[in-house]
Amino acid sequence: MAVKVTKAEKKASYDKKLCKLLDTYQQILIVGADNVGSNQLQMIRKGLRGDSIVLMGKNTMMKRSIRIHAEKTGNNAFLALIECLVGNVGLIFTKGDLKEVSDEVSKYKVGAPARVGLVAPIDVVVPPGNTGLDPSQTSFFQVLNIPTKINKGTVEIITPVEIIKKGEKVGSSESALLSKLLIKPFSYGLIVQSVYDNGSVFSPEVLELTDNDLVARFAAGLTNVVGLSMTLDYPTLAAIPHMFINSYKNVLSFAIATEYSFPQAEKVKEYLKNPSKFAVAAPVAAAPSAKAKAAPAKEEKKEEPEEDEDDFVGGLFD
Repeated sequence: MAVKVTKAEKKASYDKKLCKLLDTYQQILIVGADNVGSNQLQMIRKGLRGDSIVLMGKNTMMKRSIRIHAEKTGNNAFLALIECLVGNVGLIFTKGDLKEVSDEVSKYKVGAPARVGLVAPIDVVVPPGNTGLDPSQTSFFQVLNIPTKINKGTVEIITPVEIIKKGEKVGSSESALLSKLLIKPFSYGLIVQSVYDNGSVFSPEVLELTDNDLVARFAAGLTNVVGLSMTLDYPTLAAIPHMFINSYKNVLSFAIATEYSFPQAEKVKEYLKNPSKFAVAAPVAAAPSAKAKAAPAKEEKKEEPEEDEDDFVGGLFD
Protein backbone atom coordinates (compact mmCIF):
# COMPACT_ATOMS: atom_id res chain seq x y z
CA MET A 1 0.00 0.00 0.00
CA ALA A 2 1.41 3.35 -1.04
CA VAL A 3 2.13 5.81 1.74
CA LYS A 4 0.21 9.05 1.33
CA VAL A 5 2.44 12.12 1.44
CA THR A 6 1.10 15.04 3.46
CA LYS A 7 1.06 18.64 2.28
CA ALA A 8 3.73 19.57 4.83
CA GLU A 9 6.02 16.85 3.49
CA LYS A 10 5.41 18.00 -0.10
CA LYS A 11 6.33 21.57 0.84
CA ALA A 12 9.46 20.44 2.65
CA SER A 13 10.50 18.31 -0.33
CA TYR A 14 9.87 21.20 -2.72
CA ASP A 15 11.86 23.61 -0.53
CA LYS A 16 14.78 21.20 -0.43
CA LYS A 17 14.75 20.70 -4.20
CA LEU A 18 14.54 24.42 -5.03
CA CYS A 19 17.23 25.36 -2.50
CA LYS A 20 19.54 22.71 -3.95
CA LEU A 21 19.00 24.09 -7.45
CA LEU A 22 19.71 27.62 -6.23
CA ASP A 23 23.01 26.42 -4.77
CA THR A 24 23.96 24.57 -7.97
CA TYR A 25 22.93 27.02 -10.70
CA GLN A 26 23.71 30.71 -11.12
CA GLN A 27 21.68 31.20 -14.32
CA ILE A 28 17.89 31.05 -14.39
CA LEU A 29 15.30 31.76 -17.07
CA ILE A 30 11.90 32.87 -15.77
CA VAL A 31 9.36 31.62 -18.33
CA GLY A 32 5.64 32.17 -18.81
CA ALA A 33 3.65 28.94 -19.12
CA ASP A 34 0.18 30.09 -20.16
CA ASN A 35 -1.74 27.46 -22.16
CA VAL A 36 1.16 24.98 -22.02
CA GLY A 37 -0.02 21.40 -21.51
CA SER A 38 1.69 18.62 -19.58
CA ASN A 39 2.68 16.70 -22.72
CA GLN A 40 4.24 19.81 -24.23
CA LEU A 41 6.08 20.51 -20.99
CA GLN A 42 7.42 16.97 -20.99
CA MET A 43 8.78 17.47 -24.52
CA ILE A 44 10.54 20.64 -23.39
CA ARG A 45 12.11 18.81 -20.45
CA LYS A 46 13.44 16.12 -22.79
CA GLY A 47 14.84 18.71 -25.19
CA LEU A 48 16.68 20.53 -22.39
CA ARG A 49 17.91 17.42 -20.63
CA GLY A 50 21.60 17.57 -19.82
CA ASP A 51 22.28 21.27 -19.30
CA SER A 52 19.01 22.54 -17.87
CA ILE A 53 16.26 21.66 -15.38
CA VAL A 54 12.67 22.91 -15.60
CA LEU A 55 10.92 23.53 -12.28
CA MET A 56 7.26 24.48 -12.05
CA GLY A 57 5.23 25.27 -8.96
CA LYS A 58 2.96 27.72 -7.23
CA ASN A 59 4.32 31.23 -6.94
CA THR A 60 3.76 31.28 -3.17
CA MET A 61 5.79 28.09 -2.74
CA MET A 62 8.64 29.34 -4.92
CA LYS A 63 8.76 32.70 -3.12
CA ARG A 64 8.74 30.98 0.25
CA SER A 65 11.58 28.64 -0.73
CA ILE A 66 13.68 31.51 -2.10
CA ARG A 67 13.25 33.51 1.13
CA ILE A 68 14.19 30.47 3.23
CA HIS A 69 17.30 29.91 1.11
CA ALA A 70 18.30 33.60 1.39
CA GLU A 71 17.94 33.49 5.19
CA LYS A 72 19.95 30.29 5.55
CA THR A 73 22.81 31.24 3.24
CA GLY A 74 22.82 35.01 3.71
CA ASN A 75 22.80 35.37 -0.08
CA ASN A 76 20.14 37.98 -0.80
CA ALA A 77 20.88 38.09 -4.54
CA PHE A 78 18.19 35.47 -5.19
CA LEU A 79 15.55 37.74 -3.68
CA ALA A 80 15.54 39.58 -7.01
CA LEU A 81 13.71 36.57 -8.44
CA ILE A 82 10.66 37.16 -6.23
CA GLU A 83 9.51 40.21 -8.21
CA CYS A 84 9.58 38.11 -11.41
CA LEU A 85 7.27 35.41 -10.04
CA VAL A 86 3.99 36.89 -11.27
CA GLY A 87 1.34 34.92 -13.15
CA ASN A 88 1.71 31.40 -14.46
CA VAL A 89 5.50 31.10 -14.54
CA GLY A 90 8.22 28.54 -14.09
CA LEU A 91 12.01 28.44 -13.65
CA ILE A 92 14.62 26.94 -15.96
CA PHE A 93 17.95 26.41 -14.20
CA THR A 94 20.85 26.11 -16.62
CA LYS A 95 24.63 26.00 -16.90
CA GLY A 96 24.59 26.37 -20.67
CA ASP A 97 24.60 29.43 -22.89
CA LEU A 98 21.51 31.48 -22.08
CA LYS A 99 20.87 32.41 -25.71
CA GLU A 100 21.07 28.79 -26.87
CA VAL A 101 18.78 27.60 -24.08
CA SER A 102 16.27 30.35 -24.88
CA ASP A 103 16.31 29.37 -28.57
CA GLU A 104 15.83 25.71 -27.67
CA VAL A 105 12.81 26.53 -25.50
CA SER A 106 11.22 28.57 -28.30
CA LYS A 107 11.31 25.54 -30.64
CA TYR A 108 8.66 23.69 -28.65
CA LYS A 109 5.61 25.70 -29.63
CA VAL A 110 2.34 23.95 -30.46
CA GLY A 111 -0.42 25.31 -32.67
CA ALA A 112 -3.72 25.91 -30.91
CA PRO A 113 -7.23 26.79 -32.10
CA ALA A 114 -8.86 30.10 -31.24
CA ARG A 115 -11.06 29.08 -28.34
CA VAL A 116 -13.87 31.33 -27.16
CA GLY A 117 -12.75 33.76 -24.46
CA LEU A 118 -9.01 33.54 -25.14
CA VAL A 119 -7.09 36.79 -25.42
CA ALA A 120 -5.46 36.85 -28.86
CA PRO A 121 -1.64 37.09 -28.62
CA ILE A 122 -1.43 38.13 -32.29
CA ASP A 123 -3.59 39.60 -35.05
CA VAL A 124 -5.56 36.94 -36.93
CA VAL A 125 -6.09 37.43 -40.65
CA VAL A 126 -8.20 35.11 -42.82
CA PRO A 127 -6.43 34.74 -46.19
CA PRO A 128 -8.25 34.91 -49.54
CA GLY A 129 -8.97 31.73 -51.47
CA ASN A 130 -11.33 28.81 -51.73
CA THR A 131 -12.58 27.63 -48.34
CA GLY A 132 -14.07 24.33 -49.48
CA LEU A 133 -17.29 25.17 -47.61
CA ASP A 134 -20.71 24.87 -49.27
CA PRO A 135 -22.84 27.98 -49.88
CA SER A 136 -24.99 27.29 -46.80
CA GLN A 137 -22.05 28.41 -44.62
CA THR A 138 -22.04 31.98 -45.94
CA SER A 139 -23.77 33.22 -42.80
CA PHE A 140 -20.53 32.94 -40.83
CA PHE A 141 -18.78 35.19 -43.32
CA GLN A 142 -21.61 37.70 -43.39
CA VAL A 143 -21.57 38.10 -39.59
CA LEU A 144 -17.86 38.91 -39.72
CA ASN A 145 -18.17 41.17 -42.80
CA ILE A 146 -15.92 38.96 -44.91
CA PRO A 147 -16.51 39.47 -48.66
CA THR A 148 -17.12 36.17 -50.46
CA LYS A 149 -18.38 34.72 -53.72
CA ILE A 150 -19.59 31.33 -54.87
CA ASN A 151 -17.10 29.62 -57.13
CA LYS A 152 -17.76 26.07 -58.43
CA GLY A 153 -20.24 25.34 -55.65
CA THR A 154 -18.00 26.45 -52.78
CA VAL A 155 -17.45 29.67 -50.85
CA GLU A 156 -14.39 31.68 -51.85
CA ILE A 157 -12.98 34.57 -49.84
CA ILE A 158 -12.19 37.53 -52.08
CA THR A 159 -9.80 39.63 -49.96
CA PRO A 160 -7.81 39.04 -46.76
CA VAL A 161 -9.67 40.21 -43.66
CA GLU A 162 -8.46 40.77 -40.09
CA ILE A 163 -11.08 39.22 -37.84
CA ILE A 164 -9.26 39.27 -34.48
CA LYS A 165 -6.89 41.95 -33.21
CA LYS A 166 -4.08 41.38 -30.75
CA GLY A 167 -5.29 41.77 -27.15
CA GLU A 168 -8.97 41.16 -27.97
CA LYS A 169 -10.99 38.21 -26.71
CA VAL A 170 -12.02 35.59 -29.23
CA GLY A 171 -15.77 35.57 -29.88
CA SER A 172 -17.95 32.57 -30.68
CA SER A 173 -18.39 33.53 -34.36
CA GLU A 174 -14.64 33.96 -34.93
CA SER A 175 -13.88 30.69 -33.15
CA ALA A 176 -16.49 28.76 -35.15
CA LEU A 177 -15.30 30.15 -38.50
CA LEU A 178 -11.62 29.43 -37.82
CA SER A 179 -12.51 25.91 -36.76
CA LYS A 180 -14.43 25.32 -39.99
CA LEU A 181 -11.48 26.64 -41.98
CA LEU A 182 -9.12 24.35 -40.00
CA ILE A 183 -7.02 27.36 -39.01
CA LYS A 184 -5.02 27.24 -35.77
CA PRO A 185 -3.87 30.85 -35.51
CA PHE A 186 -2.20 30.72 -32.11
CA SER A 187 0.88 28.89 -30.90
CA TYR A 188 1.81 28.38 -27.28
CA GLY A 189 4.98 27.43 -25.48
CA LEU A 190 7.26 28.57 -22.68
CA ILE A 191 8.07 32.25 -23.21
CA VAL A 192 11.17 33.73 -21.57
CA GLN A 193 10.05 36.76 -19.55
CA SER A 194 13.16 37.55 -17.49
CA VAL A 195 16.73 36.34 -17.15
CA TYR A 196 18.65 35.92 -13.89
CA ASP A 197 22.43 35.74 -14.12
CA ASN A 198 24.66 35.82 -11.02
CA GLY A 199 22.47 38.22 -9.07
CA SER A 200 21.35 40.41 -11.97
CA VAL A 201 17.89 40.32 -13.54
CA PHE A 202 17.44 41.69 -17.05
CA SER A 203 15.08 41.56 -20.03
CA PRO A 204 15.36 38.65 -22.50
CA GLU A 205 15.92 41.17 -25.34
CA VAL A 206 19.51 41.45 -24.09
CA LEU A 207 20.12 37.88 -25.28
CA GLU A 208 19.43 38.99 -28.86
CA LEU A 209 22.25 41.55 -28.85
CA THR A 210 25.18 40.76 -31.16
CA ASP A 211 28.77 42.00 -31.03
CA ASN A 212 27.92 44.59 -33.70
CA ASP A 213 25.04 45.88 -31.57
CA LEU A 214 27.33 46.25 -28.55
CA VAL A 215 29.96 48.08 -30.61
CA ALA A 216 27.31 50.44 -32.04
CA ARG A 217 25.91 51.23 -28.58
CA PHE A 218 29.39 51.77 -27.16
CA ALA A 219 30.21 54.14 -30.04
CA ALA A 220 26.97 56.06 -29.44
CA GLY A 221 27.79 56.41 -25.74
CA LEU A 222 31.33 57.53 -26.55
CA THR A 223 29.95 60.17 -28.91
CA ASN A 224 27.72 61.51 -26.13
CA VAL A 225 30.68 61.68 -23.72
CA VAL A 226 32.77 63.57 -26.28
CA GLY A 227 29.96 66.02 -26.99
CA LEU A 228 29.38 66.73 -23.30
CA SER A 229 33.10 67.11 -22.59
CA MET A 230 33.55 69.51 -25.50
CA THR A 231 30.56 71.58 -24.41
CA LEU A 232 31.79 71.86 -20.81
CA ASP A 233 35.48 72.20 -21.78
CA TYR A 234 36.15 69.31 -19.44
CA PRO A 235 39.00 67.06 -20.63
CA THR A 236 38.38 63.33 -20.84
CA LEU A 237 40.29 60.55 -22.61
CA ALA A 238 37.65 60.48 -25.33
CA ALA A 239 37.59 64.26 -25.85
CA ILE A 240 41.29 65.16 -25.55
CA PRO A 241 42.18 64.23 -29.20
CA HIS A 242 39.36 66.50 -30.44
CA MET A 243 40.48 69.29 -28.11
CA PHE A 244 44.03 69.09 -29.43
CA ILE A 245 42.80 69.20 -33.04
CA ASN A 246 40.57 72.22 -32.35
CA SER A 247 43.42 73.98 -30.55
CA TYR A 248 45.74 73.29 -33.49
CA LYS A 249 43.15 74.75 -35.87
CA ASN A 250 42.90 77.90 -33.76
CA VAL A 251 46.68 78.42 -33.60
CA LEU A 252 46.99 77.66 -37.32
CA SER A 253 44.32 80.26 -38.13
CA PHE A 254 46.25 82.81 -36.05
CA ALA A 255 49.53 81.94 -37.82
CA ILE A 256 47.94 82.33 -41.26
CA ALA A 257 46.44 85.70 -40.36
CA THR A 258 49.72 87.02 -38.92
CA GLU A 259 53.44 86.73 -39.50
CA TYR A 260 53.79 84.32 -36.59
CA SER A 261 54.73 80.79 -37.65
CA PHE A 262 55.67 77.38 -36.29
CA PRO A 263 56.90 74.19 -38.02
CA GLN A 264 53.46 72.59 -38.38
CA ALA A 265 52.12 75.72 -40.09
CA GLU A 266 54.96 76.26 -42.61
CA LYS A 267 53.61 73.89 -45.27
CA VAL A 268 50.08 75.31 -45.04
CA LYS A 269 51.37 78.89 -45.38
CA GLU A 270 53.55 77.87 -48.30
CA TYR A 271 50.57 76.28 -50.01
CA LEU A 272 48.44 79.39 -49.56
CA LYS A 273 51.19 81.57 -51.06
CA ASN A 274 51.70 79.39 -54.13
CA PRO A 275 48.91 76.80 -54.69
CA SER A 276 50.03 76.12 -58.29
CA LYS A 277 53.28 74.68 -57.02
CA PHE A 278 51.43 71.85 -55.33
CA ALA A 279 48.91 71.42 -58.17
CA VAL A 280 51.61 70.94 -60.88
CA ALA A 281 53.77 68.60 -58.83
CA ALA A 282 51.55 65.56 -59.24
CA PRO A 283 51.10 65.57 -63.08
CA VAL A 284 54.81 66.25 -63.66
CA ALA A 285 55.76 63.30 -61.51
CA ALA A 286 53.28 61.06 -63.31
CA ALA A 287 54.29 62.09 -66.85
CA PRO A 288 57.64 60.17 -67.06
CA SER A 289 55.98 56.96 -65.96
CA ALA A 290 53.49 57.16 -68.85
CA LYS A 291 56.24 57.73 -71.42
CA ALA A 292 58.43 55.06 -69.90
CA LYS A 293 56.02 52.33 -71.10
CA ALA A 294 56.36 53.32 -74.74
CA ALA A 295 60.09 54.00 -74.60
CA PRO A 296 61.41 50.40 -74.73
CA ALA A 297 59.72 49.71 -78.11
CA LYS A 298 61.46 52.62 -79.78
CA GLU A 299 64.80 51.92 -78.14
CA GLU A 300 64.88 48.43 -79.67
CA LYS A 301 64.98 49.92 -83.21
CA LYS A 302 67.64 52.57 -82.48
CA GLU A 303 71.24 51.57 -82.06
CA GLU A 304 73.08 54.31 -80.23
CA PRO A 305 76.88 54.47 -80.50
CA GLU A 306 78.76 53.29 -77.48
CA GLU A 307 80.24 56.07 -75.38
CA ASP A 308 83.53 55.88 -73.72
CA GLU A 309 83.29 55.72 -69.91
CA ASP A 310 85.77 58.55 -69.46
CA ASP A 311 83.79 60.84 -71.78
CA PHE A 312 80.55 60.05 -69.91
CA VAL A 313 82.00 60.84 -66.49
CA GLY A 314 83.65 63.95 -67.81
CA GLY A 315 80.37 65.15 -69.26
CA LEU A 316 78.84 65.14 -65.84
CA PHE A 317 81.39 67.52 -64.41
CA ASP A 318 82.02 69.80 -67.45
